[in-house]
Amino acid sequence: MSAPTRPATRRASTRTVVVVGLAVSLLLAAVVSFYASGHPDGLEFVSRTLGFGDAARSSATAGSPLAGYTVRGVSDARVSGGLAGVAGVLATGLVMAALVVLLRRLARRRRD
Repeated sequence: MSAPTRPATRRASTRTVVVVGLAVSLLLAAVVSFYASGHPDGLEFVSRTLGFGDAARSSATAGSPLAGYTVRGVSDARVSGGLAGVAGVLATGLVMAALVVLLRRLARRRRD
């Protein structure tokens, strides 16, 4: 009797995983984010519950182009929120890519 054989499994390449992950993230940020809860986040809820919610001051970044999870100058809330989400995904992706490149270069220098 021969040993049972396992079916060959194909691993996804790193590039495929990154591209699919980016596509899903952009879809969620651009489309699904509009359907997120309109209720205050946890910190806002607790501050209101404990009675110091009115003590909040405007942030120094309150006038920035992406303040409030919206894009300044875009009047449609759905489009504005989606664009802000896409900008956030792209900014996070760029920081991650820069870190990966930096860490690869450092690892290569250590090997040499």
